[in-house]
Amino acid sequence: MTVFPAAGIAAARHGRRGAGNRWHERAEIAVLSLPALVIFATFVIIPVVMAAYYGFFNWRGYGPPANFVGLRNYQLILADPAFQAALGHNAFILVLSLVTQGPVAIAVALLLNQRMRGRSIVRVLVFVPYVISEVIAGTGWSLILQTQGALNDLLREAGISQAAIDWLTNPQLAIWTLMLIIMWKYLGFAVIIMLSGLQGIPEELREAAAIDRASYWQIQRHVVLPLLAPTIRIWAFLSIIGSLQVFDLVYIVWGQYLAQSAGTSTMATYMVVNGRNAGSYGFGNAVAVVIFLISLVVALAYQRFALRRDTDGALTEGAK
Repeated sequence: MTVFPAAGIAAARHGRRGAGNRWHERAEIAVLSLPALVIFATFVIIPVVMAAYYGFFNWRGYGPPANFVGLRNYQLILADPAFQAALGHNAFILVLSLVTQGPVAIAVALLLNQRMRGRSIVRVLVFVPYVISEVIAGTGWSLILQTQGALNDLLREAGISQAAIDWLTNPQLAIWTLMLIIMWKYLGFAVIIMLSGLQGIPEELREAAAIDRASYWQIQRHVVLPLLAPTIRIWAFLSIIGSLQVFDLVYIVWGQYLAQSAGTSTMATYMVVNGRNAGSYGFGNAVAVVIFLISLVVALAYQRFALRRDTDGALTEGAK
C-alpha cells in the first residue's frame, strides 16, 4: 500500500486544529455562561437549599438554628386542614384558569388578528391590566367590591340588586370573585401569547383552505388551532405554574386573616401567615419547600407528557 506522508501530516494538523477549536468553543461558552450561572445559583439554588435546611429546625428567624425537629414541620404542614384547603384552592384556580382563560384568550386573539380599524389600540387596552402592578390592581378591586363599594352601588342604581352583595367574605362567592379578578388581570398576557402564535402561522395556509371552499370556522378548527397548539401548551404551562404560586392579589384583597375564612387562601398565603407573620420561620421555610416540590413535580410531569413533542421537535439530529 502506498503511503503519503504529506497527506498524513496535514490530516494530523487538521485534527489538532479541530480539537483546539472545540476546546476554544467550550471555553468561550463557559466564560459567557458563568455570570448567568453565578446569578442563578445565588438567587435560586442557594435559597432553595437554605430553605430546605432551615425547614428541619424550629427556627425563629434570628441566630443559628439549634432546635432540630427533623420532618416534624413537614408532617404538620401535610396534616393541617388549612394547608389542605389552600392546596385545594390552588387546584381550583389552576383548573378554572385553563378552562376559562384559554378559550377566551384564543377567541379574543382571533378577533384582534383580523384587519380592522383601531386594532393596535384595542390590543394595548387588552394588555393594560397585565402591566398594572398587583398592589394597585388588588387595592382597586378591594375598594370596588366592598359591601358599600362601587359595584354594589352600580347594581343598585341599575335596579339589578337592591341588597348589597358580599363579594369578598361570602365563602360561596369569594373564590369566584377571585377568579374574575385573575381573569381580568392575566387575560391580556394570554391574548398576547396567542397573537404571537397566530402571527407565526403562514397566511398561505389560510388562503389555500379558503380556495378549497373551507368556511371561516373550518379554517380555524382544522388549520389555525392545530398550528397554534404549541403556543397553547406553552401558555398552559405558564398558567399552571402561576396558579400554584398565587399570592399578591389574595393577600392584598382579602388580607392575612380574611382569606382563610372566605375560602380564598392559597399555599403562598398560608406560608406567609403561618411562617413569617407567626414568627415561625423554620415552618415557613418548610412550606416554601413543599410549594417548590409540588410545582417541580407538576412542571416535570407537564413537560414529560405535554411538552415532549415540542422539545423533541426543537432538537437537532445530533442532539437527539
